[in-house]
Amino acid sequence: MTHDFQNDIDAVQRIAAVPTILDVVCRATGMGFAAVARVTEDRWVACQVLDNIHFGLPPGGELKVETTLCHEIRQHREVVAIDNVAEDVTYRSHHTPQMYGLQSYICVPIVLRDGRFFGTLCAIDPSPHNVNNPQIIGTFTLFAELIAYHLDAEDRINIAETKVVDGQAMSGLREEFIAVLGHDLRNPLAGLEGGRRMLSTMHDDAKSVRILRLMGESVARMSGLIDNLMDFARGRLGGGIGLERIADQRLEPLLAQIVNEIKAANPERVIEMNFDLSHGVDVDQARIGQMFSNLLGNAITHGAEDQPIEVNAAIADGRLLVSVVNGGHPIPAEAIDRLFQPFQRGEGEKRFQGLGLGLYIASQIAEAHGGKIEVTSNAQETRFAFSMTV
Repeated sequence: MTHDFQNDIDAVQRIAAVPTILDVVCRATGMGFAAVARVTEDRWVACQVLDNIHFGLPPGGELKVETTLCHEIRQHREVVAIDNVAEDVTYRSHHTPQMYGLQSYICVPIVLRDGRFFGTLCAIDPSPHNVNNPQIIGTFTLFAELIAYHLDAEDRINIAETKVVDGQAMSGLREEFIAVLGHDLRNPLAGLEGGRRMLSTMHDDAKSVRILRLMGESVARMSGLIDNLMDFARGRLGGGIGLERIADQRLEPLLAQIVNEIKAANPERVIEMNFDLSHGVDVDQARIGQMFSNLLGNAITHGAEDQPIEVNAAIADGRLLVSVVNGGHPIPAEAIDRLFQPFQRGEGEKRFQGLGLGLYIASQIAEAHGGKIEVTSNAQETRFAFSMTV
């Protein structure tokens, strides 16, 4: 494997939405194997896969490119969708289905913004499935466009950071790449949500409702990831996270609402609230809520499931104090200093849980308010405590 191909694999695996995309396309089609592949003139390399039929091809695995239909799609850049190979006049004698034992197949090209062909989003199965229809093809196409936008955005951010290091056009690059994240990433997502809503008015059977619900959850998750990327870009490429501070903001209703929302999503977890907020404060209420949500979400992810999470908020001695406390394994002392670096995940965190930006963004919000977040961790508890002057 050459270095360039490994970079491509890594780039796709850094897109946190890809595993969800592969899961949704398999559920929507009933097919057992889905993949994002890097396809060139002489190589076919799997960047990410979902294999429910034991096809046996892991991420990084290769097929001889000339044995794949993706090789032909790279040349004509059109969608190929086959419901039943045995009944398809064009493909029933084709060498690819015969070689790999396929009866259903769908593949759409992933084309980058500058026209370069990256590869394909494809799914296969040894049994026939109904995939050659506008709804399935449209869903695959939107997902392929979303993957392309992610890859383009990463390329541009990498180029921008290189130019910033070189001292070239820093101000213009900041604005350009924040715009890329805000505009180019949201556009295909809005199209996907629009298509999902349209389909929801056309289908009310249980399977369709379940698939559309999963797609809606994926859209919401991807929207949150884009928000985090925007905040990261503002913190690193822009002038920091901006605030809209308003005096005399009452925080108790906001914090209680966030706790209740997280409880609803995690009904098995116990969250205890202790609030003593005697008066309003001068803060950006939405940003403080975002910071608190990130800290509480971190406790849900890493805290011991059989121990309650305690959230505290108080105003004392001219300071606003907000803390989130959970039980579980202590954080090693050498790891605490890295917690607020971007793209950091805890060792026990599930792969693809997120981008690893939650604590980084929380720390940036704290700094923007002139405050800080301190962490203490021992065998009894782990405490994330925010404080600022009011």
